[in-house]
Amino acid sequence: MEELGLPYTVRSVNIGRGDQFQPEFLAVSPNNRIPAIIDHAPADGGPAISVFESGAILLYLAEKTGRLLPTDTRGRLEVTQWLMWQMGGLGPMLGQTHHFRQYAPEQIPYAIERYTREAARLYGVLDRRLADREYIAGDYSIADIAAWPWILPYKRQGQDLESFPNVNRWFRAVGARPAVQRGQAVGKEQVVQNMDEQAKDVLFRRPADK
Repeated sequence: MEELGLPYTVRSVNIGRGDQFQPEFLAVSPNNRIPAIIDHAPADGGPAISVFESGAILLYLAEKTGRLLPTDTRGRLEVTQWLMWQMGGLGPMLGQTHHFRQYAPEQIPYAIERYTREAARLYGVLDRRLADREYIAGDYSIADIAAWPWILPYKRQGQDLESFPNVNRWFRAVGARPAVQRGQAVGKEQVVQNMDEQAKDVLFRRPADK
């Protein structure tokens, strides 16, 4: 939103207290996950459109505005492939790394090593990709926007950015963008740091039928 200069209103969802399971939120995001958006001014002029899943949101906004996603076949494919790489690999694997290193009720050495190594492998993939280009798909795009937040907590993933010089350079370049800094400021205002046992029950132990 900040990169595109679109007006928006933030609605907080306290996932540690179960707000994501409320019927009004499930109507927007049936997978009970954040982020999700409601566009009250869709390009077709019709009723409001709700979108869930971050990759779908990025594609939707890029297509709506004609920015951050190339229109030519090859350029669009490059961005889309790396967006899917983040959705299917970087995000889920780093999420598991966070869980077993930070939040698991018991330290499981095999799980910690397995996901820390996979995180390093993915950092290596990204480092090689960035060896001869400024951004993931050439020009700054939704592929960079999708991947960058997952690198932000690299220390908690057991990674050293000095070992990945191209990722390090890209990470700092993206982080220096004014829109990224504004977005981070908004996020810090909204995040509730309250990972107590109740939050862990909601996030990690809730039965599948709830």
